[in-house]
Amino acid sequence: MPGIFTAIALFIKELTLLVSYVKNNAFPQPLSEADEAKHLKLMAEGDARSRNLLIEHNLRLVAHIVKM
Repeated sequence: MPGIFTAIALFIKELTLLVSYVKNNAFPQPLSEADEAKHLKLMAEGDARSRNLLIEHNLRLVAHIVKM
């Protein structure tokens, strides 16, 4: 049961981050192709920092999809 609460808390945290970016229209610039490839590799190895970085730098895409 604690795993479910942790997942819900993480989802709410990331949703809050998305909403704040959308409200402020302050999206970070997309990563370069090389940086994106590097962080995708690190994320696949379990690096949480790279995962979060990829999420943050792809928020424009997420917001665009949500608006559809």
